[in-house]
Amino acid sequence: MRHSGRLVPGALPDPILGTLREFEQSFQASIRLVIPPAEAGAAAEIVYASEAFYPEGDVYSKPLVAHHGSELELQVTVHRGSSEAIAAVLGPALDRIFESSREIQFFTDELSERFEEINLLYSISETLGSTLDIDHGARKILGEVRDVMGAKRGSLWVYDAEEDELHLAAAVGSEGRSGPLATDHPDAVTSRVFREGQAIIDPRRPTVENEAAGETGDSFLSVPIRYTPASGESRTVGVVNLIGRQDGGRFSSANQKLLAAIASQVGAALENNRLVRESLSKERMTREMELANELQMKLLPDAESLDWVEASGRVQPAEQVGGDFYQLFRLADGRIGVMLGDVSLHGFPSALIMMLAMSAAGIYAREFASPAQVLRSLDDALAEELETTEMFLTIFYGVLDPANRTLVYSNAGHPHAFAMRDSGEAQRLTATDPPVGFAGPDAFQEVTVDWDPERDLLLLFTDGLSDMLATSTRTDGEGLILDTVVTHRYRKARDIVDKLFSLMPDPDSEPTILGDDRTALVVRV
Repeated sequence: MRHSGRLVPGALPDPILGTLREFEQSFQASIRLVIPPAEAGAAAEIVYASEAFYPEGDVYSKPLVAHHGSELELQVTVHRGSSEAIAAVLGPALDRIFESSREIQFFTDELSERFEEINLLYSISETLGSTLDIDHGARKILGEVRDVMGAKRGSLWVYDAEEDELHLAAAVGSEGRSGPLATDHPDAVTSRVFREGQAIIDPRRPTVENEAAGETGDSFLSVPIRYTPASGESRTVGVVNLIGRQDGGRFSSANQKLLAAIASQVGAALENNRLVRESLSKERMTREMELANELQMKLLPDAESLDWVEASGRVQPAEQVGGDFYQLFRLADGRIGVMLGDVSLHGFPSALIMMLAMSAAGIYAREFASPAQVLRSLDDALAEELETTEMFLTIFYGVLDPANRTLVYSNAGHPHAFAMRDSGEAQRLTATDPPVGFAGPDAFQEVTVDWDPERDLLLLFTDGLSDMLATSTRTDGEGLILDTVVTHRYRKARDIVDKLFSLMPDPDSEPTILGDDRTALVVRV
C-alpha cells in the first residue's frame, strides 16, 4: 500500500543523510524513513525519501530506535538483490548513528549551559565591580538571572537593621509584593529564608481567587544573601527570589547552586555599598577581592579527586585573585587534555581574562581534537578583550594519548613545560607559537613527542614559582624546581606539588623578583 505523508525538512542529522545516500548509490536502493501513524487510517509522516521510491516493489520494512521521541520505520526496495539484506545492514548502522547524534547533542547542550552560567557569573562580576548604584546593579543582575533561568519574576530584598525589615531593592518580571516585610512575618517565605539562612525550593500556593480559577501555583526558589567578613561570623543581609518558570516546570537543585553563587557575589556588593556610604573604600575593595578569589578557586578543577588521571595542581595568586589557571579534560578514546595558562600582569583584570579563557577552553577542547585548533579558537575568542585590556597570555595545551603512547601539544609562548622522563631527563616542550594575543593569522602549530604512560610525568608551572626561588646567589629557580621533581618523580603527584610549594629561597639572600602568581601542575597517566 502506498503511504501518503509530508516530508519533514531538517529532521535528520547530516551523518544519517550521508549514510542513506551512500547506500542508495552503492546498492541502487530506494529508501524511505517514516513515522508510522498513531491511529489506523492516518497518514504516515515521511522523514526522508529517495527521489524515486516504488512501494509496489519488493519493500522490506524494519523499525528503528526512537528518534527525538518518535518511532521510525525504515523501508527499503532495491532493483537487484534482497531488500531484506540491505535493511539488515542499514538498520543497525542508522541506530548507532542516531544514538551517537543524541549523545553529541546532549553534551553540546550541557557545555552550552555551563558556558552560559559562567558568562552569567562573569557578567555579574563586571556589573558589581563597575557600579556604586546598588539599585541599578541589582535590577540588571536580576534581569540576567531571570533570562538564564527562565523565571517569570525575580526580586531582591535587602535587610535594614535599624527598622528590622526587608526592603525591596529590585524586581523584574510580573507584578508581586513590593512593601517592606517584617523579618518575623509568619507566612512570607522571604522572611522565613532570612530568619533561617537556608534556601527553599517550594511550590508557591495560588491565591484563593486563582485556585478557584483552576491555577495550581508556581515553583518558588528563595536563597539567602550572606556576607562573610574577613573576621567574625557570616550574616544574612538579604534574600533573592525567583518565582515561576516560563516553561511551567520546577526549579532544580542546580538552579539553587547557581543562584547561591550569585547571591554570594550580591552579598559582597551589598556590604560594599554600606562601606562606601561609611567612606570605608579600602575595606570594600579587600572584600571584593576575597570573594573574587573564592569564585576563581572554585572554577579550577579538583585534580586530585579525578579518578581517570593522577594529577595535582595548585594556584597561589600574588594578590587576592590572579591570572594563572589550569584545566584537565577527559577526551574520547582515553585521551586526556592538559592545559595551563598565565595571563600577563596579575590582580583583578587578569582574573577576568582568566575566567573567560577557562570557559572558552572548556568548549573548544571538547569540540576540536587538535591542540593547535583549540588555541587558534581561543585566540580568536579572546582577541578583542586582550586588545582592549592590552594584555596577553602564555598557554600550553597538550593531549596525552596512552594508547598510542604520544603527547601532542601546542605551546603559545609558555616557557615552563616539561616531559619528565624515567631516566631523569627533563625534556623541555618548547614554544610553538607566540602568546595568545600576539599570534598572527598563521598560528598555531603542534608537536608530537613520545610518551611512556607508566613512567613519564608532565610538569607545568608558571614563572611566578621559579622567580620566587631566584636569588642573588642562585639564579636558576627553574633548575631547583626540575631537580626537586626528578628527585621525587616516583612519588604521588600531590606529594610532588607539596614539595614544590615548600621550597623557599635562601633566607640570607634577597629575592630578585616577587609578586607574581605561582602555579604548578603535575600529571601522570
